[in-house]
Amino acid sequence: MRILIIEDEKKISDFIKRGLKEENYTVDCAYDGEEGHFLATTNEYDLIILDLMLPKMDGISLCRKLREENINIPILILTAKDAIKDKVKGLDAGANDYLVKPFAFEELLARIRALLRAREQPVTILRVANLTLDLLTHKVMRSSKEILLTTKEYSLLEYFMRNPGTVITRTMLIEHVWDANFEGFSNVVDVYINYLRNKIDHGHEKKLIHTIRGRGYVLKD
Repeated sequence: MRILIIEDEKKISDFIKRGLKEENYTVDCAYDGEEGHFLATTNEYDLIILDLMLPKMDGISLCRKLREENINIPILILTAKDAIKDKVKGLDAGANDYLVKPFAFEELLARIRALLRAREQPVTILRVANLTLDLLTHKVMRSSKEILLTTKEYSLLEYFMRNPGTVITRTMLIEHVWDANFEGFSNVVDVYINYLRNKIDHGHEKKLIHTIRGRGYVLKD
């Protein structure tokens, strides 16, 4: 399990990191909001421990920004602020739990275990905006209308919906959807993206599949 600590007080960050490593977690640290945002959006984490009082970008703004970008990693806010209104702000911004400093490390571990258990519950429905994909029945719906996809189109959409808001390169699609790795496939990717666009976005004012010039594609609300 990999955890990201976003905490500007290095003593606290080092204390938490040392304790978590002793529990066999892999731990990365960021010391301001901008660095935390970069790490959270470029790496895969199972949980984020987030302080509220951060330089460059405060914890509430960072939490809200991550949720707006469809980063659904569990977030545990860790802060000295214990007022009810501050707790409410954190939870409303998208945090999953809230722990006030000073804290017992055993309680922090218990909160982490609870959040990780909750995340392990099997997900059977993927959702981005009004688009849903049922992993059990393979049924795809948008605005209550069923969309019929070929096997390859479904695999392509599933990969996008498992990574919402993330820029997906052609190489990533070739490796994960076609299970191949050579340049001759790049045109095939473009062709299938067009197929998918025609089925997913056609007739809808809000488009979900976007081209990021020079980088790849992204599925986002």
